[in-house]
Amino acid sequence: MTDINENLKITPLNGRHIALDARMVPFAGWNMPVQYPEGILAEHRHTRTHVSIFDIFHMGEFRVKGPGAAQELDRILARAVANQKPGTCRYNFLLTEKGTVIDDLIVYRISESEFYIVVNAGTRDGDAARLKELLPKSISFADESDATAKIDLQGPESADMLVGLGLERENLPLYYKWTNTEIAGIPCLLSRTGYTGELGFELYFDTGKSEKMWNLLLEQKNVKPAGLGARDTLRLEMGYPLYGHELNLETTPVEAGFGQLLKLEEKRNFIGAEILRNSQPAKKLVGIVLEGRRAAREGTEVLIDGQHAGKVSSGTFAPSLEKAVSMAYISTEFQFQLGKDVELVTGRTNINGKISEIPFYKGGTARK
Repeated sequence: MTDINENLKITPLNGRHIALDARMVPFAGWNMPVQYPEGILAEHRHTRTHVSIFDIFHMGEFRVKGPGAAQELDRILARAVANQKPGTCRYNFLLTEKGTVIDDLIVYRISESEFYIVVNAGTRDGDAARLKELLPKSISFADESDATAKIDLQGPESADMLVGLGLERENLPLYYKWTNTEIAGIPCLLSRTGYTGELGFELYFDTGKSEKMWNLLLEQKNVKPAGLGARDTLRLEMGYPLYGHELNLETTPVEAGFGQLLKLEEKRNFIGAEILRNSQPAKKLVGIVLEGRRAAREGTEVLIDGQHAGKVSSGTFAPSLEKAVSMAYISTEFQFQLGKDVELVTGRTNINGKISEIPFYKGGTARK
């Protein structure tokens, strides 16, 4: 456990994390649990086999509504919004005029004229300012982050846990869909989304009910808390991007591997569209599986045939694979195929690896 830095925000569950002897670390301006006493490896494996709960209060939640909101968001965001159906969630991007990523986010369509947008903690204020600048005055914008608690349930037994809490299995949302429900009398927005690759759900509810909900979930069979450490190893095994690493103001969604999602051939006009259509990507995101357990961290140089080819964006030991993996950006000047040998320059001795497809881990239950 670490002392709380006075400059860090704390979640409503901070006291619960301290009581559970979590190790707390600064993250995106928040004091957050990185792990609990059993450790990151145990939390990772528990999530892959049972169900874990994560405090994700630090994320931001916006509400955008009014006549024409769909068309305005369609103009602003990189993936189509106007054709999104109520009751669905869609992964999306807020871009600069140059086509680079301000943030990756999830858009929930509440109704024909209302949307709920979930953004990253470190970009919340900038995202809010950008959206308010771009939306016309006729569209209302509200930052509901401080009033909204968010707990993620992740793991193959997460649906069973919700059924045990009184929800009907047939009423649980399907993949990337959401519903309004109640758990122990607490109104919730429940979505079938997550960041681990496993069957999972995300709960949004009133901040004042945070401890009641956390305690209730922890009382359920096979449920344990997990911190940011396991969240990172789980997402990395799946090849999911993390803002500030795989996505940033120097990177486009096309370079990050999301070109097909944008459907640029449809000629939909959105901010950054023309540059994305008319320029070639300078780099490409790839997976690298290393020969041993030693991980290469962000910024590590990648060599192909002895030449500098790019840099690692994220790396970790992957517990499900029993070996280290990395994601890296490689210059498009290099021609390479899956299985190509690479070297990662980590100091006195380089680490050998091979270009791999993403995801690294293919046993996830997210679409079960």
